[in-house]
Amino acid sequence: MSDTAAARPEVDRLALQRLRRRLDHAEALPWLHAEAARRMAERLPLIKLQPQRVLDCSGAAGASAPWLQQAYPDAEHRALADEAAPAAPRRWWRRRPQSPQAVTADQVAPGSADLLWSNMRLHWLAEPQAVLRRWHQALAVDGFLMFSTLGPGSLPELREVYRANDWGEPFAPFVDMHDLGDMLAHAGFADPVMDQELLTLSWPDADALLAELRGLGANVSNQRLAGLRTPRWRRRLADSLQAPDTHAGPGRPSLSVELVYGHAFRAAVRPRVQPETAVSLDAMRAMVRSPQR
Repeated sequence: MSDTAAARPEVDRLALQRLRRRLDHAEALPWLHAEAARRMAERLPLIKLQPQRVLDCSGAAGASAPWLQQAYPDAEHRALADEAAPAAPRRWWRRRPQSPQAVTADQVAPGSADLLWSNMRLHWLAEPQAVLRRWHQALAVDGFLMFSTLGPGSLPELREVYRANDWGEPFAPFVDMHDLGDMLAHAGFADPVMDQELLTLSWPDADALLAELRGLGANVSNQRLAGLRTPRWRRRLADSLQAPDTHAGPGRPSLSVELVYGHAFRAAVRPRVQPETAVSLDAMRAMVRSPQR
């Protein structure tokens, strides 16, 4: 599978960059991101390896730093900066948890991370296959990747509202977890495991739903209708979401969200056995010192 074939042609790349910049500079972290980070962190004790170098590729909106610090207090923590979303200037009235050291992509040396973590970021990237290859390169042998992302089962209620009103696409399609598993294998990862869960979120009214939905993302589909939306259009959208068939309970509109989780390891390179096999000294060292997972 080539990086080009695994790209997402249905997304507007410029809109994706603007979206990541807005999310990383937002005053409040999305609740769903924090919840996904908590659920991922609950899985960390299942991994025997105790990483000494942690690289967080979630962006500022990943809401992950406290969970990673709690799980690995003695590790070196770094966070990959998004070139499309440079760090916002520090302001004394914006108090956030202590952030790990920020690094750029060219500062991440091959094999420099024991754990690479990405929470709710992969679905806002245009070329997931290329990103997975870079993640694999950044991991040390026997290091592991953990990530979460939105799956294609997300927001079917919103899609139905848009179709009923002929408003185009409400969002770009998300990558299926089976395709992500194939991408992990093609990127060189070993023992990829994918799973998902479906959450139903509800709000007291449609205005609260729309406010939180904006905090989670934006419509970056190339098939979205062009032009600005009016207050009248927004009111029609809110009224449609407030309809009884979108309710999770009395008077509470709801949306379904599919959370997809993945984890995999970077295995040592195993040379193919031939009558005469040449193995580099670095590869031999990696094979003999490979720890247990």
